[in-house]
Amino acid sequence: MADETQSQTDLSGASEVDVPRAGAAERALEGALFSSRWLLLPFYFGLVLALVALLVQFGRELSHLLLHMTTLTEAETTILVLSLIDVVLTANLVLMVVLSGYENSISKLDLQGADRPSWLGKLDASGLKQKVFGSIVAISAIQLLRVFMQVEKADERTLWWSSGIHMVFVISAILLSLSDRISSGTKK
Repeated sequence: MADETQSQTDLSGASEVDVPRAGAAERALEGALFSSRWLLLPFYFGLVLALVALLVQFGRELSHLLLHMTTLTEAETTILVLSLIDVVLTANLVLMVVLSGYENSISKLDLQGADRPSWLGKLDASGLKQKVFGSIVAISAIQLLRVFMQVEKADERTLWWSSGIHMVFVISAILLSLSDRISSGTKK
């Protein structure tokens, strides 16, 4: 019977390490598992369709602002502009998840040129979580600001809940950041 181990030199080149060779069944299983990453593609395509829905929402909000800008109060204009910013931040977040998720989980994007975002290829799962939470905190802050801009219409319970939810997002983002910092410190 053939020896099922293969001698390999470790990274330093100093010594040899015996590594078991994979059998045909194991290689086929590993190939199937690795190929299963393509099952994520419909999820990312669905998020691209969600971008289309956000574009439609942005167009509706923008047309409402432009059609009524002469009759809107300053507070109403500010709220509509905050709504536009909210949609843009959400769309940026979705795009970031699609591009970095695809590149981290499925396949490298073979894009060249000045249009390539500087963060693409550098954003790992931890960095993506940080950006997602940062965007969520920003979106939450905009929602909280919208509530405070309409404080005369909001009841005390709504104000407290909005503030509390925003603080949960802020604290969660801080704790996630600390957790990532601690875990990256232990890897060194």
